[in-house]
Amino acid sequence: MPTSSHYPYNLSLGPLEAEILQLIWQLEPTTARAIHESILTDIDRELTYSSVATVLRRLESKGWVLGRRVGRAFVWQARVSPQQAEVLRSQQQLHAFLNVSNPDIVAAFADTLDEASISQLEAITERIRAAKAEQEAQS
Repeated sequence: MPTSSHYPYNLSLGPLEAEILQLIWQLEPTTARAIHESILTDIDRELTYSSVATVLRRLESKGWVLGRRVGRAFVWQARVSPQQAEVLRSQQQLHAFLNVSNPDIVAAFADTLDEASISQLEAITERIRAAKAEQEAQS
């Protein structure tokens, strides 16, 4: 579970958004110029500085990054860690799977699981039960 109370408003990321977010995690805190230069180290890439700036603003509007003015430049940092992002994506996938309107579809999927997958699901179930018990004990 993410340790931060912040969740991006929109979990959907395009390929360039995801690439720039990865660079922010690597270079953090960083500037649009540093991100642009990093991308252009691949001599086969063509990308304008303004495209990087546009993507950074889009990531900020989605709640993934935060930009702040430092002197004449904007410095960018992620609002969630890579680990938190992975948890959020996994939660999104799980909710999408569980929202299947027909329980028979979910049950049919369960019939195709191998022993390792079943063990993993059982371990997840136990962790969920433990977390719920802990929440109830704190209430």
